[in-house]
Amino acid sequence: MLRVDNVTKRYGELVAVNKLSFEVKKGEIFGLLGLNGAGKTTTFRMILNLFTPDEGHVYLNDDVIGYEHSNEIGFLSEERSLLVKMTVLDQLTYYGKLKSLPTEELLKSIDYWLNRFNITKYKNKKIKELSKGNQQKIQFISAIIHNPKLLILDEPFNGLDPINVELFKEVILEFKSKGATIIFSSHRMEHVEMFCEKLVILVDGESILSGYIRDIKNSFSQQNIFIKGDIIPEDVSKIEGVIKVINHTDRFEVKIKNKNHVKDVFNYTSKCDNVSLFEVELPSLNEIFVSKVGVNYEK
Repeated sequence: MLRVDNVTKRYGELVAVNKLSFEVKKGEIFGLLGLNGAGKTTTFRMILNLFTPDEGHVYLNDDVIGYEHSNEIGFLSEERSLLVKMTVLDQLTYYGKLKSLPTEELLKSIDYWLNRFNITKYKNKKIKELSKGNQQKIQFISAIIHNPKLLILDEPFNGLDPINVELFKEVILEFKSKGATIIFSSHRMEHVEMFCEKLVILVDGESILSGYIRDIKNSFSQQNIFIKGDIIPEDVSKIEGVIKVINHTDRFEVKIKNKNHVKDVFNYTSKCDNVSLFEVELPSLNEIFVSKVGVNYEK
């Protein structure tokens, strides 16, 4: 279990992280979100024991995190951190040795993961000869090759096509099922919703929203109604409580202030022709982020 307890980190007069607290249990995937400069990288570095908090502590299984925990942690950074003139084998061997893996175990692990990610044929190729997607696979393998108990994933799907996103998802969920503690950060809110049970959103180093995603959504008043049918958007937009009507290719999306206005929209829709869908949904995580931060996080 990871516990970040009231940590603060300053750079001179700049407070990069201010009194931040959260907890991630074994077998849990936790979202750490925020715009650039929000304090995510500083938080990661404190968890990795690269920075010491000015106040507070970071605990791993009730021990203050320190150098002795290095071999229990895996980190995939948003920035490419590969040595591009090295071969794939040399790169992975280097990272495995940094994590104190015995040679025989390390070589078996390298072969297993290269096969798992369908890149065995690149074993003796230089990193710079690989595509961005395959470089991302090598970076991911470097983070998991030692079977870490704490895994930090910062934008893990960079450069991946949909097929390889599914492959990464499969591996991440395997680590979760084995009891790994996982921190996940992404600009793609659908990925966050796909994986995370809990999250923290940082703004200027402070938590502005935290908790279980289901509770956050349930507490957010705005809702969305999806309709397939011959409605007139201009008429719907005049209904009390309707914020906006969006005409998608195959359906209409009606945004309402709260659930109290569902009945009025339904009463209107029931009088329209060819209605085959009337579905009320909670807001997306991206909508909640925008409402709290005032900026669209999606790229």
